Amino acid sequence: MSTATTSGADDIPPQKLRLVVAASAAGTIFEWYDFFIYGALATIMAKHFFATLPDAQALLFSLLTFSVGLVVRPIGALVFGKMGDSNGRKGAFLITIVIMGAATVAIGLLPTAAQIGPWAAALLIACRILQGFALGGEYGGAAIYVSEHAPQGRRGAATALIQASASIGLVGALGVILATRNILGEDSFREWGWRIPFLLSAVLLAISIWIRMQLEESPAFRKLKAEGKTSKRAYAESFLEWRNLKIVLLALFGLMMAQGVGWYTANFYTQIFMERILRVDQKIVNMVMMTVVIISAPLYIFFAWVSDRIGRRPVMLFGMVLMALMYFPGFHLITRAANPALANASVSVPVTITADPADCSFMLDLTGGAHQFASSCDIARTALSDAGVSYELVPAPAGSTASVSVGATVIESVNAEGRPVKETKAVRTAFAAALQPSLVAAGYPAKADPAAIDFALLIGVMVVFIIAATALYGPQAAALVELFPTRIRYTAFSLPYNVGTGWFGGLAPVTALAIVTATGNIFSGLWFPMIVTCIAIVVFFFFWPETKDRDIHL
Repeated sequence: MSTATTSGADDIPPQKLRLVVAASAAGTIFEWYDFFIYGALATIMAKHFFATLPDAQALLFSLLTFSVGLVVRPIGALVFGKMGDSNGRKGAFLITIVIMGAATVAIGLLPTAAQIGPWAAALLIACRILQGFALGGEYGGAAIYVSEHAPQGRRGAATALIQASASIGLVGALGVILATRNILGEDSFREWGWRIPFLLSAVLLAISIWIRMQLEESPAFRKLKAEGKTSKRAYAESFLEWRNLKIVLLALFGLMMAQGVGWYTANFYTQIFMERILRVDQKIVNMVMMTVVIISAPLYIFFAWVSDRIGRRPVMLFGMVLMALMYFPGFHLITRAANPALANASVSVPVTITADPADCSFMLDLTGGAHQFASSCDIARTALSDAGVSYELVPAPAGSTASVSVGATVIESVNAEGRPVKETKAVRTAFAAALQPSLVAAGYPAKADPAAIDFALLIGVMVVFIIAATALYGPQAAALVELFPTRIRYTAFSLPYNVGTGWFGGLAPVTALAIVTATGNIFSGLWFPMIVTCIAIVVFFFFWPETKDRDIHL
């Protein structure tokens, strides 16, 4: 008799396995819904919580606040991973959902910067930290719990709904946002209606807790506990013993960092790119994203099912390679489809900024407003970035005032250094207004024309990105569970997953946007996910083992 059979996983009735999958997925869907609301509302949150910054910098800081929730995820992974390996899977991921839900509801009740000043941003960041901390223990717990209930040979299919839960949560978040927008109207939604999607989490939280309370401990952990083999030194065993540490490093550098940048580029940066850089109306972006994400849900399940038959390795390698091949041509096609006038103007009437290099900062302020980007170079770059216009920097003599050349038209910038915050903001606004007629005359549109959008091409390109992301993500839960031994699985699994997804993936949108703002090329930010993905492809190809036939109850 195999160890798997002895553990009881193969003897679980199908109806109980379905309950385990449904309960785990329902909670995970809710947690992803909570987490994605903020990402979808980043531009609106920037206006309410970072109002003193230029638009481009406010959005960057809003995205950094989104990313901080992802950055703390490894801490949650360590805390809840140790708890899951020592005391059981069920308790750990029951606690995560309570913390996640409470933090999300709290965001819906926060005062804004107009009411309490900088404290509003501080409270928002605190809530995001709690969300990320909880999410750090959620995914690993759900994936392991389902895998340890699933019969050998069906783990990919059994965990597929956990993988698809991210898309379902994103559809739910976008759907609620779109419905609230339509009911309240854009002005009311931007003023106060953005709170409603956060507050609705209270209902979803209650449902998810009730569902998870119905679950029992996993067969693999019960077997481990009965034999007295549960780990009391999960950290030391996972990270100080080379035989386990090398698996953790392989999971991070061979899979998770590529999955992180690829998934967040496909699902989040494309959205920011269309809305912020290509100037596509938010409602159109939301509808496009909802369409693509709905298409993606069955693809997670399909690729997970395929991996049960042909192996995890070829399916995930296909996803990584396709993603790497798509980054630059894909975003060029998205630009052509979503805003053809901008694409044409960028080629026919290039824009340059002539400035003293010492006058130009990196355009990323991690202090939330200590640097006002008030030099003539920074004001010119901010105006062009806010307009979604690519530009080239041309060096000028030291001490000279920056100027913007739109074709043959030259507009001299202004310097607001040393002025109060309100005056600096007024100067930036006035220069942007003075620059706009020259951009419009050169063919640069103030906004994307909805009638000119090629929706078939736009959605088609987005679907290719999603195919790559789902091929990589669909089999991932089963592959990671199969990679680690049972006694340290929760701890060792959760850390590389959350570092890859949280640090590499979560920072991908803000890093890409900062590179775009600093260089002036709307496609330059793609070098970050491109390089990360290529490194992972090499590591994965040479070192990743095939795991689909492994016994995970050892």
